[in-house]
Amino acid sequence: MPTKKTTPDLILVIVTLLLLAVGLTMVYSASAIWAEYKFDDSFFFAKRQMLFAVVGIVAMFFIMNVDYWTWRTWAKLIIIVCFVLLLLVLVPGIGNVRNGSRSWIGVGAFSIQPSEFMKLAMITFLAKYLSERQKLITSFKKGLIPSLGLVFLAFGLIMAQPDLGTGTVMVGTCIVMIFVAGARVSHFAVLGLIGVAGFIGLVLSAPYRIKRITSFLDPWEDPLGSGFQIIQSLYAIGPGGLFGLGLGQSRQKFFYLPEPQTDFIFAILSEELGFIGGSFVILLFALLLWRGIRIALGAPDLYGSFLAVGIIAMVAIQVMINIGVVTGLMPVTGITLPFLSYGGSSLTLMLMAIGVLLNISRYARY
Repeated sequence: MPTKKTTPDLILVIVTLLLLAVGLTMVYSASAIWAEYKFDDSFFFAKRQMLFAVVGIVAMFFIMNVDYWTWRTWAKLIIIVCFVLLLLVLVPGIGNVRNGSRSWIGVGAFSIQPSEFMKLAMITFLAKYLSERQKLITSFKKGLIPSLGLVFLAFGLIMAQPDLGTGTVMVGTCIVMIFVAGARVSHFAVLGLIGVAGFIGLVLSAPYRIKRITSFLDPWEDPLGSGFQIIQSLYAIGPGGLFGLGLGQSRQKFFYLPEPQTDFIFAILSEELGFIGGSFVILLFALLLWRGIRIALGAPDLYGSFLAVGIIAMVAIQVMINIGVVTGLMPVTGITLPFLSYGGSSLTLMLMAIGVLLNISRYARY
């Protein structure tokens, strides 16, 4: 291993903690009314998010001090465990159903979402695979197809839940990694056509997905049905104006926007903090991605570089999809906004991933 620097990327640490602070504040603000109504405790969601934030921060700083080559050693075991969890979550009595998806495994009063952890496991394994076989990646049969085989096996298990959003993020992240590794554009063009056909098939196979597409094209065609969430999200963003209505002053969180503390938390943030607040959050994500790209470019080996690229791609794809959905630029997919949306598995996973990135930064030269 190369010589390790004494300190990690401090800008990345500060940006991550700022995003987390904004997230905790907005989870309480967005969920207080619903939590008071449903659980007679306005802090119900905020307390749980705080608990997972503490666990995630501890995990982040612990992983920050674990040499990232350790994950290369354990990559196969980690991905096998995640595959087992993806199978277990499909078993009735083990997997819990929420909003029509069997995506959670209950652990006491809490639950975990195996598909979230599969994203990081796949990044870790694929970084190992690509770093060892980079010279073969230009070969369609020997490089590209084997790389994508395992990815789409995991995607198939995630779709069995079903969870198109998480599966899309995982596949998109892996494609970015493979492209950066040197795969040919012509090969991607062929697979892209197959992927588009497959995506259309997935959409047509489920009526609710067709409704999401039609509601994206014209949400006012069914304002009380499939277009309800997008319309209510836009009703939140619009009145926010430049400076917002004020922290805690959202109107849409009063049972108009369903569970605003999760996928549509950016809409509540824009309503309360306005264009300035929304732009600040986007700027923080841009800073995080910039530091991540610098770490990837400065990593001392291919494994570290591919690992950093995967983590940054995962965050970037989730941010783009979530904000695209909230602003009506993309169909509703059920993707959380990293560090801000309520969700223990997602938050813990993201902080663990940042911990890995911080450890790479201790070796990077930039």
